[in-house]
Amino acid sequence: MKFAIIGLGKMGYNLALNARDKGFSVIAFNRSKEKVDIAKEDGMIPAYTIEEVISKFESDRKVIWLMLPSGDVTESMLETIIPLLNRNDIIIDGGNSNYKDSLRRYETLKKAGIDFCDVGTSGGTNGARYGACTMVGAEEEVFSYIEPLIKAISVENGYLHTGKPGSGHYAKMIHNGIEYGMMASIAEGFEILSKSEFNFDLEKLARVYNNGSVIRGWLMELMEDAFKKDANLSKIQGVMYSNGEGLWTVEEALRLNVPSFIIANSLFLRYRSLEEDTFSGKVVAALRNEFGGHAVKSKD
Repeated sequence: MKFAIIGLGKMGYNLALNARDKGFSVIAFNRSKEKVDIAKEDGMIPAYTIEEVISKFESDRKVIWLMLPSGDVTESMLETIIPLLNRNDIIIDGGNSNYKDSLRRYETLKKAGIDFCDVGTSGGTNGARYGACTMVGAEEEVFSYIEPLIKAISVENGYLHTGKPGSGHYAKMIHNGIEYGMMASIAEGFEILSKSEFNFDLEKLARVYNNGSVIRGWLMELMEDAFKKDANLSKIQGVMYSNGEGLWTVEEALRLNVPSFIIANSLFLRYRSLEEDTFSGKVVAALRNEFGGHAVKSKD
């Protein structure tokens, strides 16, 4: 199966490598020529324009996977590519788009006879490279067509057809809201530890928490890795950026009248971190950098 990935950032490029390793032919496009050149060296099919992306397909049904920032960037790319597609071609949005945008895009594309699929993609850059967690919103026939690709790039038991279009990004939105709360709890705990009368080795403590304890898990493993690199996280500021999905989760909780104290407070903590440097902020910033390569604000 041949498909195209548009957007060769940290997640997109790793997904492309993942699919290549599984035997898929990957057409690679990015706005910067340099990344396409690298993709060519790595055994992918290079495309330097959107028109060239389309020309690389031989089959009647093209599959285009977008891995782009949510909002205007994705919207602009859709406006560019839709006129070049045929009926029954498939657009997959694997970025962190708002599910309301996905619902709207599905309806717009349906009128043009083009199929749409939204994939909530989790697991960070390492997951994208070696086995992602994917939540797929699509019509049954569309999901059946792309399932071999989805299964191949996902970790074992790590993909699900969540239902109709829009549901994949909705599931990922709530996933990220939960993630906000989990990271905030870890951050608060380690801040207490750092201020206690005991001289804890936080790296070793994270390691023991992650072996046999109730709170073991990947985030704790990443916490150990972060402390290994910087024992007191002294090289970064406790600035916790927000990419939007925590806010969308809180907005959805308000719409559905669901009291979501922990997720809401974790969102507000991120806003507060933009004004005040805290150790808990350092922990969340470090965790986000570990799993997703998200930027941190370094100390001068």
